[in-house]
Amino acid sequence: MTNKVTIAGGGSGYTPGIVLTILENRASFPVDEIRLYDIDEKRNSDMKVIVQYLIQKNGYDVSLKATLDPKEAFENTDFVFSQIRVGGIKMREIDEKVPLKHGVVGQETCGVGGFSYGMRSMKGFLEMVQHVQDYAPDAWILNYTNPETLVAESVRRQFPDIKIINACDQTIAIEELIAYSFGYERENWISSYYGLNHFGWYKAIYDVSKQKDIMPEVIDQIVNEGFKTDQLGESWAKAFKLMERMVADFPTHIPNNYLEYYLYPNLIVEEADPSYTRANEIMDGRLKQIEEAVEKIKSASSMDEVDYESNSHGQYIVDMAVSLLNNENRRFMLIVPNKGAIPNLREDAVVEVPCYVNAEGAEPISLREDIPDFHKGLMEAQVASEKLLVDAFFEKSYQKALEAFTLNQSIPNAVIAKRVLDELIERNGDFWVELN
Repeated sequence: MTNKVTIAGGGSGYTPGIVLTILENRASFPVDEIRLYDIDEKRNSDMKVIVQYLIQKNGYDVSLKATLDPKEAFENTDFVFSQIRVGGIKMREIDEKVPLKHGVVGQETCGVGGFSYGMRSMKGFLEMVQHVQDYAPDAWILNYTNPETLVAESVRRQFPDIKIINACDQTIAIEELIAYSFGYERENWISSYYGLNHFGWYKAIYDVSKQKDIMPEVIDQIVNEGFKTDQLGESWAKAFKLMERMVADFPTHIPNNYLEYYLYPNLIVEEADPSYTRANEIMDGRLKQIEEAVEKIKSASSMDEVDYESNSHGQYIVDMAVSLLNNENRRFMLIVPNKGAIPNLREDAVVEVPCYVNAEGAEPISLREDIPDFHKGLMEAQVASEKLLVDAFFEKSYQKALEAFTLNQSIPNAVIAKRVLDELIERNGDFWVELN
């Protein structure tokens, strides 16, 4: 049996790497058709040019199509890999710069920048899920569209029976950096982690080869030796430098690096350039490289004239698809309804915990003990603010949105919350639902 895969957000610069990863895993995940779906015709057609080149260069036998038509994209597909970015990088720039203008954290998934993006993502993502339900109700959606908690919560409310798994690979990035920095083999690890997406902590890292929890020594190494960041870009190197401080200040657990936006917001704002953010870096870097690659491929008379390489990307998502398809019951860090997985956190929270993935979907692995009050307090406030924002989306409630912004832990007071909210409403326009 072969599978049809639809990549929603096909115009993303990550698409070539994801397609390569899919095709490199055809022995365990046989695919005969890949569809690129986007609402941006130019981006989607550009990605088709690059992906078609890579398919031919590597000698793969697979059908490729790019479309803006939901029926053509989703009808009878087996898997949907979702990486949509509603509003594109230009709107990410607004998510980052508007909060910074008001002296608070501007980031695409955290703080109120994440809320701005979330209001757009919920609207666009739910439209996509409706297309899947209409044209391929038995398909699995493997989602890595940000902000993941808001997207997952909105889908849970509107489409409670849809077949979806929400995943983020940031924990993998953290583990890979730890292993690289201190000479471990990550393949030997069984990690215990809990939290919300981009808002969690490791409580143990069991190394099978050593037959022990190595987290105490890893914490010591992070504090006293620091990460090796020579293979990271400047932005990520700074992020993991601040993560070293988080571990030193709170040495009982290893935090997700994104917690820096909530624990040290003043340091983030002080270091930020309100006129040139991460969105600008991407526009000046990756996006220009893509445009140049498309022109090279289009103008070449043969593949031999083109020197374009794309690294594999999204192995985590493909591994999940393999585990689903083959009922392998493999372990992944996933975003799921709590339902007691974290025993002393509200049942209806959307949490990130280890899960087994088999043909039935994701099965969370419950913690055996309560989480510390410090973590619980931070998480409860975050859950409440996120749920208020999802309420605001469905109820089209300005009041709920203001409450969500005020409660967000990157915002110092209600005055700032209202100023930022009002400007983001204006700047997002029809990308948001109308709030009354």
